[in-house]
Amino acid sequence: MFPEFIERLTQEVKGEKDTHKVTIFTLSTCMWCKKCKTFLSDRGIKYRYIDIDRIDISEKSQILQFLRETYKPERISYPFVVWDDDFVVGYNPGKYEELIKLGGN
Repeated sequence: MFPEFIERLTQEVKGEKDTHKVTIFTLSTCMWCKKCKTFLSDRGIKYRYIDIDRIDISEKSQILQFLRETYKPERISYPFVVWDDDFVVGYNPGKYEELIKLGGN
């Protein structure tokens, strides 16, 4: 799903609901990113994340290039949530709920 360099940067948060592959790209100081992590944790959803502001600038550039080329978003904003084959830009709990329901979790 992701290139190896992204895989090795992710940190996993355990959850009993692991039907979905959820990876979020966040900023460590972003209030909306923290809300996204809390939303997922409160629902017991297993996810992975990368705090973009805590990695090397060259890796950050590679991640941004990958996200733009792979998902073709109108903009990059945080949190950037990759949910199975879909993505959500920004904090959007309504969309997260829709995606949860698609997989039966």
